[in-house]
Amino acid sequence: MEIGISTFLEATPNPGVGQAVSHAQRLRNAVEEIVLADQVGLDVYGIGEHHRADYAATAPAVVLAAAAAMTKRIRLTSAVTVLSSDDPVRVYQAFSTLDGLSNGRAEIMAGRGSFIESFPLFGYSLDDYDALFEQNLELLLKIRASEKVSWSGGHRPAIQNLGVYPRSVQQPLPVWIASGGNPESAVRAGTLGLPIAFAIIGGMPERFAPLVELYKKAAARAGHDPSKLPIATHSHGFISDTNEKAADSFFPHTQAQMNVIGRERGWPFYDRAAFDAARSLRGALYVGDAEYVAEKIVLLRQNLGVNRFFLHMDVSTMPHSELLRAIELLGTRVAPLVHKEITRLEG
Repeated sequence: MEIGISTFLEATPNPGVGQAVSHAQRLRNAVEEIVLADQVGLDVYGIGEHHRADYAATAPAVVLAAAAAMTKRIRLTSAVTVLSSDDPVRVYQAFSTLDGLSNGRAEIMAGRGSFIESFPLFGYSLDDYDALFEQNLELLLKIRASEKVSWSGGHRPAIQNLGVYPRSVQQPLPVWIASGGNPESAVRAGTLGLPIAFAIIGGMPERFAPLVELYKKAAARAGHDPSKLPIATHSHGFISDTNEKAADSFFPHTQAQMNVIGRERGWPFYDRAAFDAARSLRGALYVGDAEYVAEKIVLLRQNLGVNRFFLHMDVSTMPHSELLRAIELLGTRVAPLVHKEITRLEG
């Protein structure tokens, strides 16, 4: 069971003081967080690509590369790369470069993106939302499989027997599919024999069990061994010394961010009652002390059989000192408790 952190490098105003951290400072903070995560034994750190003023993560591979030389074992991944609006050649080159710098610790998590700002920014039509992802994923997988590539598609110029460099240290370079709960994404990932990561930010995580089963059945039909395909989840949460302290620290930031996005998407107003319900044992928020968060991760493992868990903690720019403390608790307290209990339950 791998445990790690995901982030979009939030750079939003602090609800308490109304002042936003600068993009430059948030980027520097991220490198410090990755180094600490490595030191406390966490397995993976992921940065999700976004192209908005309230996030600093337009170039995840660059930030991860800055931390690569300062870390030893932690895996470094996008979470996600918006593959629909990027060029698969450049995506592979960026992450194979990161793989070389980190001596084989890079990964790509590819998704269609739940935010759409990158499409007009790079000149793509939302009418091609699905077709672009399918085409670009096909090309990315072809590139990672072969040094010389020949390919043609409808939305990108053809490639005729050209080399793509540098080649990754890992063969093949790991590529995950990210899904917000779309059945088609689960089937696609299973059919291709790719690991899958589910974003679970609402409802009860156990409700994703049918999607996990759909994924495994699609993999088996395509001739892949489902038991060898990793499954990850990504959820919001925060860790502090007590359940009450964690909740009181995390709620204002969660409320601020959820209501910003909610106004854009027509969600109802997010209040403390919704927050408290979500941090219950079967809810999607992993907020509490080390023992409680560990209990929730073990329950997730039992319900979904996940191999990797991402905790997303810097919702609406959590104070950096509190975030560092939470990373320390996740690595030194939560992860050992999870591993001990899983060993006890599964042998």
